[in-house]
Amino acid sequence: MTAEIRLYRGLEIYPLVFAHRPAGSGHGPNPDEGYDAAVRIQEPPVPMGVARSRVFKVRDEPFQSAGDARRASTAYAEQMIDTCPQARSFLD
Repeated sequence: MTAEIRLYRGLEIYPLVFAHRPAGSGHGPNPDEGYDAAVRIQEPPVPMGVARSRVFKVRDEPFQSAGDARRASTAYAEQMIDTCPQARSFLD
C-alpha cells in the first residue's frame, strides 16, 4: 500500500487509516467494525534540518469504510490549517 501525501498551503498531509479493533493473533482486521482515522501534518523536509510534524486523531467513533476515513482525515487537516491563526503554529 502506498502512502497518500497531499501538499496543502505548504504543509504535507498524511491520512492515517487503521482498523477500529486491532487484529487478534492469527486473525485479520474485521471491516464490519469500521476504521479509525488520524492525520499527520508535517512541514516539508529541508536539507540538513528536521521537519516538524504532529499527529491528530480525527474523531472517536469509527468510520464505515477506509475511504470515508481517508477523506475525513484530509478534510480535517485542511480545516485545521485554514483556521490556525498565523501568529501561532499548531506544530509547536
